[in-house]
Amino acid sequence: MRRTFYQFLMTKRNPDSTEAVAEFANNAFYDQSFPKQADNFDDLSKYLEENASYLPSMTIFDEIWSEYKESN
Repeated sequence: MRRTFYQFLMTKRNPDSTEAVAEFANNAFYDQSFPKQADNFDDLSKYLEENASYLPSMTIFDEIWSEYKESN
């Protein structure tokens, strides 16, 4: 079964890390509105651009998205 982007992102969580990817995953975990079932780049990108003040750069999302697509 294919994982959602959120499920993939949660594998990057690390509360002790200060790396951008881990911080993105940690913050997404606490974001109650994060679209957990989404697996469409445009939907996720739009959500993050409009709602994720915790994401300092969309480049972080783009990098993780590439990893996500390679893993599926």
